[in-house]
Amino acid sequence: MSLRSRLVGSARRAGIALPCAAALAWSLLGAGCGAGEGAPPPGGSGALPGDAGPTPSPGDGGSPDAPSCPATSVDVTVENARGALAGTLEVPAGCGPFPAVVIIPGSGPTDRDGNQAAAGLLADSYRLLAEGLRDRGIASIRYDKAGIGASASAAPRAEQEMRFEMGADDAVLWVEELRRDGRFATVTVVGHSEGSLLGMLVAGRTDVDGYVSIAGAGRPIGDVLREQLASALQQDPALLEAANGIIDQLELGQLVEDVPASLMSAFRPSVQPYVISWMKYDPGAEIQAVAAPVLLVQGTTDIQVKVEDAELLARARPDAELVVVEGMSHTLKAATLSAASQNAAYSDPSLPVVPRVLEALEAFIPAE
Repeated sequence: MSLRSRLVGSARRAGIALPCAAALAWSLLGAGCGAGEGAPPPGGSGALPGDAGPTPSPGDGGSPDAPSCPATSVDVTVENARGALAGTLEVPAGCGPFPAVVIIPGSGPTDRDGNQAAAGLLADSYRLLAEGLRDRGIASIRYDKAGIGASASAAPRAEQEMRFEMGADDAVLWVEELRRDGRFATVTVVGHSEGSLLGMLVAGRTDVDGYVSIAGAGRPIGDVLREQLASALQQDPALLEAANGIIDQLELGQLVEDVPASLMSAFRPSVQPYVISWMKYDPGAEIQAVAAPVLLVQGTTDIQVKVEDAELLARARPDAELVVVEGMSHTLKAATLSAASQNAAYSDPSLPVVPRVLEALEAFIPAE
């Protein structure tokens, strides 16, 4: 979650990770960043896709009070137009039917557990969220983004072919996968960070029973990028002016050939079509089109997305439930605004997600 070259250097000297949205630094396909390369699918059990193993008979596996249907965690796949998307399905103990959610990941080369190994982001936020929901009787699918980990074949062959809408198309496939499974009574989409806007698009493309935004921006990405880069480049006014000029052109749908070397990681020509496709969406307008009930969750110590963003979404959608979680970081973990605390929230998988998040989702997600 940090810009490369000089941007990475300044961020590390400050001791604080730079925001994801500004990071378009790491290849959206994961190429050259080592995200998931050569490693087994994170969060997986090693089982074949969809193979949950033998179904135990009632009373099997220990104590007489053990449920006849134990909790399971299995690898699953769906196919998009390019290849296989891989994820993990968590199913609670019991025999259902269960409410279920699709966890839509944030920006960058993010795997199913919410990690970007090459960037040092190892918080396991999505795995912990999924397991916490499972323990509360809620099933979930979380997945490697196209081009990452076990979903390597699901991305376009060239980065310049990537478009923002592809993320929504992939999430729709997971919603439909849950709909086909008779164990699940309802399906809710839970979008984190960039996934918040994608979740709005998903809710407009397929039937969902609920929509949850966690740490979602309330403004178009161009506005978010300007703000984040203003902070990251405050010591270099000339470079900031160049960055803002690039954003202006991209918002007009114009590709930019003359990109300073220091900004190439974020605005390289091959990533510009993706950024342009992202810029045309305004979260405040898109959330108004969501037919399902809406929950907005935002932490007060999130250094990437502000409480004001959640409030903007709430104003655009007055019937939404807004939950502001005191002391929650962007990775859903408790943190102060100190550099050490924030870095731990981004890199320590042993830290739990804030219980209030699980409580809010449990109360909101429809059971039937």
